Amino acid sequence: MENTMTETQAAMRKENEGTAVEAGSRATERFTASGKLATLDVPKERVSLLAGAAIKAINDIAVEHQVTYEEYHALKAWLIKVGTDGEWPLFLDVWLEHTIEDVNSAERPGAVGTIEGPYYVPEAPVLPTPATLQMREDEPGTPLLFKGRFTDTDGKALQGAQVEIWHADAHGFYSQYAPELPEWLFRGTVKADENGCFEINTKRPAPYQIPTDGACGQLIAAAGWHAWRPAHIHIKVSAPGHQPVTQQLYFPGDPHNEDDIASAVKPELMLDPRPRTDGGEGEEVVYDYVLAREGQTK
Repeated sequence: MENTMTETQAAMRKENEGTAVEAGSRATERFTASGKLATLDVPKERVSLLAGAAIKAINDIAVEHQVTYEEYHALKAWLIKVGTDGEWPLFLDVWLEHTIEDVNSAERPGAVGTIEGPYYVPEAPVLPTPATLQMREDEPGTPLLFKGRFTDTDGKALQGAQVEIWHADAHGFYSQYAPELPEWLFRGTVKADENGCFEINTKRPAPYQIPTDGACGQLIAAAGWHAWRPAHIHIKVSAPGHQPVTQQLYFPGDPHNEDDIASAVKPELMLDPRPRTDGGEGEEVVYDYVLAREGQTK
């Protein structure tokens, strides 16, 4: 009976009752299952270079700042907690990925990218344009029409293009990472039409704090930082024969556009919400995509 009650109580939890450990474990499982690990065939010379530089940098910090044994043991305990909480994806995506993305997209012309983050889920439902993402009947939030057009760097419309989109709800929670949310809430893969145009009906997401009850939150509290991310829409765009781009699109006026904990905001990714031109309720945003051909550089 006790186990049954526990399962029932767990099933009735609200979205804001999820834990960092649950979300972190899910992110770790998804990364492990993503297939990205299967391509890790880095030459020994490269491993030696990068690992050696990282180890040297840590040792240099210890010398420069005269790290005590108390601080060293605190670091060791915290690193262990990051692993047991499953928060390595969150830690790396928040504090390192923005630099990795900058390095890897520096020579790519066309649309500007930014970090993917830890909450991407592949194989979201495929929808034709105009599309409406899955929502609950009483879904809170401002209706938002997101539309645009795909072209190549010569201005030619791209056929076969698609938009993978996902974002938090009006309370700042992601489906499949918080309890009691529909599986594909605010997630979809939208196919553009033959002219490269797309329209997606959704609702404006809210700013949110990254999970603070796990190891990453422990670091944030100990350092006196904040945990906020500005409201954003996650995007992955692609077209046959062209380089894919991953983005987060932001809204003007958000107080955390300037101090995003993940350092992922770029001017080129700022949206311009306006009243809908079709007479519908809410706002619309237009964001066009220029995709570079495979192998094309600036």
